[in-house]
Amino acid sequence: MDSSAIAKVIYDISALMAVSGIVLSFIRLIKGPTIADRAVSLDVMTIIAISIIVYIAAITGRIIYLDVALVYGLISFLGVVAIARYLERGF
Repeated sequence: MDSSAIAKVIYDISALMAVSGIVLSFIRLIKGPTIADRAVSLDVMTIIAISIIVYIAAITGRIIYLDVALVYGLISFLGVVAIARYLERGF
């Protein structure tokens, strides 16, 4: 097995783990007993989605997807800060 085949297997395993992480996080989003659990689950899903976007950028060789991941990460961060502020004392 050459190194490119090994890299492809590692990429495939990591993609499978990311998808299973999103599924498990979605279950927590639906069943979460508190709003804070749901907010953390949503944040986990966005982080995994960012890693999937970076994975797609690595597979396709297109750098523009990294910019998309960066912007998505910044928007996600602002959303989590807004949710945390709301949960702590309201807007």
